[in-house]
Amino acid sequence: VEFDPEDLIFFGRVAGIRDGVSFHSDNVEGLIAAFHEAVDDYLETCLKIGKSPQKPYSGNLMLRVKPET
Repeated sequence: VEFDPEDLIFFGRVAGIRDGVSFHSDNVEGLIAAFHEAVDDYLETCLKIGKSPQKPYSGNLMLRVKPET
């Protein structure tokens, strides 16, 4: 989330995914609501077009260890 002093708004973008999911508001409470609305809309759109929503992380942790370990 960043603040635009020229337009006097907060704006943000969902990080960690390639799809563009952004939101904005002129106050913190509105920003939280706009975030939830943007994510809900993204999930609905993915469902409508038959696409799996992107996840920011796979949940897998890759490590290299010595074979004897």
